[in-house]
Amino acid sequence: MTFFWSSWITILSIMCWAGILGVLLMVLKYKPELEEDGTTGHAYDGIQEYDKPLPKWWLVIFFGSIIWGAAYWVFFPAIQPANWDGIATVEVDGETVPWSSKNELYSELESNNKVFTDNFEQNILAKAGASDATKTLAALADMQTTLRHSEKPPADLQTQIDDKVTELAPYVEKLSSDPNALKVGSRLFLQNCSVCHGSNAKGALGYPNLTDNDWLYGGEASHILTTLHNGRVGGMTAWRDQLGEDGVRAAAEYVLSISGNQPGYELDQAKVAQGEVIFNEPTNCVLCHGNDAKGMISTGAPDLTDNIWLYGGDRESIRDTIRYGRAGVMPEWETKLGNERIMLLAAYVYSLSDRTPQPAKAQPVSAAAPKAATPETAVAN
Repeated sequence: MTFFWSSWITILSIMCWAGILGVLLMVLKYKPELEEDGTTGHAYDGIQEYDKPLPKWWLVIFFGSIIWGAAYWVFFPAIQPANWDGIATVEVDGETVPWSSKNELYSELESNNKVFTDNFEQNILAKAGASDATKTLAALADMQTTLRHSEKPPADLQTQIDDKVTELAPYVEKLSSDPNALKVGSRLFLQNCSVCHGSNAKGALGYPNLTDNDWLYGGEASHILTTLHNGRVGGMTAWRDQLGEDGVRAAAEYVLSISGNQPGYELDQAKVAQGEVIFNEPTNCVLCHGNDAKGMISTGAPDLTDNIWLYGGDRESIRDTIRYGRAGVMPEWETKLGNERIMLLAAYVYSLSDRTPQPAKAQPVSAAAPKAATPETAVAN
């Protein structure tokens, strides 16, 4: 709030407070001249006006309101809000901070989360044989607090946080076989994830199926944790301007020829050959999807040789993907859910996935992922 508006609000508040107090005192002090019968001489419709004292209960409430108004200015940031924090305080992240509606909300959320955390440690982690996770969670929470409150955090602090998150992976695997953990995890999924991935987690056009074993960024517990904590940003550039319409159709024909759904199409072999050349140009498709077109989970590039397609695998959908590009964002959930809830959610998602061994993609994924400002999406497949 600027100095002008802060001052304007303060002046108006004081003027209103002083005006109301002045009117009340004036009324109490003023004594009109009375007639012999004790009336003021005013009459209306046969009703005569007496000068009776104000009821004490009314005065107590009125003066009490005025005193409360003055006390509010002292306790809360009402006088010069930009400069006066008030003397009321709340606890946030273990620190005593000035009261504000925002800080009060954070304090209440922390208090409620403490109840959940205690129950999580005592009734879920302990019963699942994963009690050692509490030490990792405590260290992770300390790092996150430092990152939030430090104006100049250490340059490698985010990397340390990402490494600490991956240390929770073995405990997530244990939770994935615990009925109580999965029950809570399923509720968290329905509340937060089902709007994009569906209540059955099978996804939709543009939103990945979480029940198969085809993962853009890796389906191990550590990968799922990283995705939930940091979010993902997926993007495929539009190639229409670089390739031209003929090049787009040729590249699409080649992709269709190597995909798992190509038997249903009569392919133009001339375009397939042309598209293969385009695909294997060092700065084109091969850069992300790899020489074998099986994708790279380090970049979130999908496998083009199977029959799993995020945006559709028919000829025209593939052309549209190459022609116009694709973009998808999954938000980070660390801020909203916290570390403990993310563990339960990751365990539930991990339990849904088909664990049947699949051929490895071109490159191993890095555990750390960049923070995203804003559902897990793929680029083309």
